[in-house]
Amino acid sequence: MTLSDGYPTETIIGLEVHVQLKTQTKLFCGCSTRFGAPPNTQVCPVCLGLPGALPVMNEHAIDLAIRAGLAIDCSIPPMTKWDRKQYFYPDLPKGYQISQFDLPICADGFLEIPNESAPETPRRIGIIRAHLEEDAGKSMHDEAAGRHDSRIDLNRCGTPLLEIVSHPDLRSAKEAKDYLNELKLRMTHLGVSDCEMQEGSLRVDANVNLHIDVNGNKVATPIAEIKNMNSFRAVENAIEHEIDRQYDAWEETGKTIKDEAKTTRGWDDTKGKTFLQREKEESADYRYFPDPDLLPVRIPKERVDQARANLGELPAELCQRLQKQYGIKLYDANVIVNQGRALVEYFETAATRSGDGKRTSSWIQQDVMRNLNEKQLGIEDFRISADQLGDLLQRVRQGDFDNTRARDVFSHMLETGQSAEEAIKSLGIEAVDSSDIELLCRELLDANPQVIEDVKNGKQQAVGALIGQAKKKNANANPKQVRETLLKLIQQC
Repeated sequence: MTLSDGYPTETIIGLEVHVQLKTQTKLFCGCSTRFGAPPNTQVCPVCLGLPGALPVMNEHAIDLAIRAGLAIDCSIPPMTKWDRKQYFYPDLPKGYQISQFDLPICADGFLEIPNESAPETPRRIGIIRAHLEEDAGKSMHDEAAGRHDSRIDLNRCGTPLLEIVSHPDLRSAKEAKDYLNELKLRMTHLGVSDCEMQEGSLRVDANVNLHIDVNGNKVATPIAEIKNMNSFRAVENAIEHEIDRQYDAWEETGKTIKDEAKTTRGWDDTKGKTFLQREKEESADYRYFPDPDLLPVRIPKERVDQARANLGELPAELCQRLQKQYGIKLYDANVIVNQGRALVEYFETAATRSGDGKRTSSWIQQDVMRNLNEKQLGIEDFRISADQLGDLLQRVRQGDFDNTRARDVFSHMLETGQSAEEAIKSLGIEAVDSSDIELLCRELLDANPQVIEDVKNGKQQAVGALIGQAKKKNANANPKQVRETLLKLIQQC
C-alpha cells in the first residue's frame, strides 16, 4: 500500500494465538478447568506452586495438541520436552511457567486463507510452531472504586494452552482476521477448543511493523506486540490503528528509524488506540531450562498416524462435499460448517430425510438458526429433531402443502413438541387431490373471464389474484399447484 505522502509501505504482521485445550482438568494436576467458578476454588498445591508438589502430565492435552498440529499441517516430532520460563508476576505463584522452548510439540505448518488479489489461489500463511504451556492466573484491577485495588484469581493457573505462532506472512488487518477465523473454525470443528474469547479460551497477540520503501531503500519500523484484544474485530481495528501510528511516528522523527527495542502495547477498545505497556523481553530474559520434574515426552509414529486417521474432514473438505452431495452453494455450505459439527450432522440427517438439500439448507439458515439465536440454544437442545424437520420438508417437496403452511406446522411443532404428522393433524391440514384443485380452478376462471384474456395477452401475473381467492376457498390448496393448474386450463381455452 501507499500512505499519504506516496512512500510504498508494506505491513508485516505475525500472530501468536493462545488456544485453551478442551480438557476437563488442568495440564499438570486434577483441578477442573470449568469456566465461571468462584475465585481460587479450582486450585491445589500443584497449580499453586506449593513446596514439594509435583506435576503429572495430562495425556489428553497431548492428544489434542497433536490433533491441532495435524489440522494446521504441522510436523509432529518423535520427542518433545518441558521447559521452565522464568518471570515474576503476582498471578504466577511458582515464579515460572511450564512451557516448551526448543522442542515444541508441533512445528513447520501452514494455514490457507482467501486471496483477494487472486481468488483462485489461496494465501498460505506459514506457522513456525505450536507449543504446549500452562496458563497463569488472572489479575483483577478495581479502579472504579478509586482504591486501585488488585485481586488475584488463580483458577486459571495450570490450564492447558496451545500457543500457535505464525510467520510474519500476513499483510493486512483483514488477512489477520481471516487467519483467525479459519484457525478458530478448525479448532472448534475438531473439538480441540471452544475458542470463546470472552471466556479467555482464545487470546491473540499481534506483532506489527512497517517496511517503508524510501527511494529504493527499505526501512523497518520497530516491532510492536499488541495485547488486550477481546474480539477478532478488535484485532482488526488495533492493527489498522497501529499501522497509522507507526507511520506517523516515522514521519515525526524526520523519516528516520530510531534504534528501539520491540515494545508491548495494549489496546484500548473504547478510545480506539494502542498504548505503551513495556519493552518486550527477549528469550534470554526468561532463562529457559528443562523442567527437572517432568520427563521428555516420546510420541511414537503410530500415535500420530492414529490421530491423523481419526482427524476426519477438515472444514474446507467438508464444504466441498456438502456442495457436491446435497447440491447447495458454497456460501450455504460455509454457513452450516461454521456453526460447528453438530449442526452439520443435523443438516445431513434432515437433508437425507427430506430428499431436498437446498430447501433443507434454506430452512436451517432461516428458521432453525433464528430460533436457536433467539433462545440462546445449541442445536443439541433444539425441540425439532433432524428427522422431524426432514419429514416436514419431504411433505413440502411432495407438494402436500406450501412453505407458508409448512411454517405453520413448524411453529406448532416448536410449541407442542409434536411430530410433523401430529402437528398437521392438529392444524387440520390435508393434502388436496389434484382433481379438487382443477375443479376449484375452473370455478375461479368461470367467475373471472378477464383473467383469461389478460394471461392470453401475456400478463401471466394476472393469475395471482385467483391464487389468493383459491386459498380463501380452501386453505389447504397449494399455491404452486393452483398456479400451474390455472395456466394449464387457460391454455386449453
